[in-house]
Amino acid sequence: MCCESKRRFLLLYATQKGQAKAIAEEIWQQAGAHGLEADMHCISEMDKYNLETEKDPVVIVISTTGTGEPPDTARKFVKKIQDKTLPPDHFAHLQYGLLGLGDSEYMFFCNGGRTVDRRLQELGAQHFYDTGLADDCVGLELVVDPWIDGLWLALKEALQLQKEKEGMNNAVSAVSSSLSTGPHAVHELKLSSEVQNLKLEDEGARGSDTLSQKLDDINHVAPARDAEPSLVHSVPPVSQSALNIPALPPEYIEVEFQDTQGENPHLSSLISEGRTFEVPVTKAIQLTREDAVKTALLLELDIADTAFEYQPGDAFCVICPNNVSEVEKLLHILGLSEKGDDFVCVKVKQGTKKKGAVRPQHIPERSTLKFILTWCLEIRAIPKKAFLRALVECTSDAGEKRRLQELCSRQGASDYTHFIRDSNVCLLDLLHAFPSCKPSLSLLIEHLPKLQARSYSVSSSDLYQPGRLCFVFNVVEFPAGPSRPVSRKGVCTGWLAELVAPLLHPSKNSQGMKGESSSTEKISIFPRPNNAFHLPADPSVPFIMVGPGTGIAPFIGFLQHRQKLREQHTDWQFGETWLFFGCRHQDRDYLFKDELQCFLKNGTLTHLKVCFSRDSSTAEVAPPKYVQDVLRLCAKEVARVLLKERGYFYICGDKKHMADDVSDAIVDILSREMEADKLEAMKILAMLREAKRYLQDVWS
Repeated sequence: MCCESKRRFLLLYATQKGQAKAIAEEIWQQAGAHGLEADMHCISEMDKYNLETEKDPVVIVISTTGTGEPPDTARKFVKKIQDKTLPPDHFAHLQYGLLGLGDSEYMFFCNGGRTVDRRLQELGAQHFYDTGLADDCVGLELVVDPWIDGLWLALKEALQLQKEKEGMNNAVSAVSSSLSTGPHAVHELKLSSEVQNLKLEDEGARGSDTLSQKLDDINHVAPARDAEPSLVHSVPPVSQSALNIPALPPEYIEVEFQDTQGENPHLSSLISEGRTFEVPVTKAIQLTREDAVKTALLLELDIADTAFEYQPGDAFCVICPNNVSEVEKLLHILGLSEKGDDFVCVKVKQGTKKKGAVRPQHIPERSTLKFILTWCLEIRAIPKKAFLRALVECTSDAGEKRRLQELCSRQGASDYTHFIRDSNVCLLDLLHAFPSCKPSLSLLIEHLPKLQARSYSVSSSDLYQPGRLCFVFNVVEFPAGPSRPVSRKGVCTGWLAELVAPLLHPSKNSQGMKGESSSTEKISIFPRPNNAFHLPADPSVPFIMVGPGTGIAPFIGFLQHRQKLREQHTDWQFGETWLFFGCRHQDRDYLFKDELQCFLKNGTLTHLKVCFSRDSSTAEVAPPKYVQDVLRLCAKEVARVLLKERGYFYICGDKKHMADDVSDAIVDILSREMEADKLEAMKILAMLREAKRYLQDVWS
């Protein structure tokens, strides 16, 4: 191993989008300041570490993906430790601390970390430091920062205990004296997503740079222009504070421009998830009226000549580029407008101080500059504090430099959350707000994450439409605001809308087969199967579908599939089907209205319940506005399907503003119909989830 065992600890990370890796790298960087050295590896690199024989403390940073699964990089590790033949004392020698990353917007918060934590405990491993669960919904740093601050004392105590066990009494006394001036480590930190209960203590400058400036200097640099803070302006106490800022991340990427020409890599080389398929778009239909609040589009893809397979309920991913004009603006700011089509070679900088530095997997070794900015880097990503810290060094104006320091400091945590995180600020917004900031291309490659493919629910059935795959989406709009100088469309939805504009035929009938146009436009996709969100295996089992807005998409596939099964198997018994759909206006955004009426008439759909949240009514009793309200009106039937007939319940759509309200409505329904208290109803709902009879496909 790379370090002396006396001061060494093993640091493992399991990442999906790079956040867990970035946090592990921060721990690695800070370790040296505490007289420790981290032996850092991706958890998938099982040939480089061995937990079965590991004697030193282990620190694990792990994210969660999908509907609560460990990240792809942890799948082999999780499968290995879940081997049921392992004895309960398999890891009895192991001491570890685990930091889980998640998003409380989703049902199974931090389930990737919880899964590993629980299994390690079952196999006899012991905590030397309490598990931290960081919530991306409110800001990972609110738990991550204090968790890392407390890690060092816990690690030193764990190493001290280890030495005692090994009989190294002489070393014990030395370590004890070094710890005597500090408080006793509190291992049960109880760090969780309940961040409002956290009391963040100023830990001084451990592992960070400290900026101490005289009050006069601060006032000179940042004069009080406004009473309210903003992205570019601070007010006391932040503007008058000495700042604790992160350590400057070491540079590790070098970019060389080349005179030679060639071809850019194929898009499939950027995807690690499996095989990609380039397929033509055969149809595009606008499902909403022009005056609807949101524009919903349906796209049909031709997959007939591919090996792409799917079931209704599955999702798939679209490989999309960044916006062309945004790439051009970025090139202009970088001073590289004339070099966009030049080939560059990206490699690790010689002599870098970054541990285990490698070229990011999503960056080709050789391609054009424009290819990297268009297809490889998420230029819309919200900048992390480490990125802001690096941008400080690229900023010449003293006032701008100070404000960037504040935004990445502990004292400016609230400003960072409000003006960057919650405002969805991206790199271009920052460079517009801080015009003296001129980062290098290599810095962008080091700090911008991989441009992620976007996931969509399938809205068709291969049984109903062989060789075709349909999906539905709203064109996402980000309005201009104080921190965003211009309005923008979603990265993928904006690109798709522009791509299919020549095909669009606005129509009152959502899927009218008339007017089908041929297209030469192609997009690259890859499958993302859903292990649970499928029709019941037994067709006689009834099910309820709740899908307002574009949440109806997978249920169109369900109903198409059910219709074909009914036609092909007239002797089968089919359970009843319920659909609860909602939208704003009946005449503007009632998606698939004609298709749903057809499903009703032919018996595929047994019950259709609809509501319109923004239509006015002259009725004495106002009609329900939201799907959860309609569910409550059908309480007896819903309870009958779920409890007496052991039916299934599916929800698709917005998590924050719909799925949670539907869940609350189901608890109320179960409580009322069972004449039980709310706690008992919640237990029943939990059992339905566990049995995979209450299923969600939601997004935030």
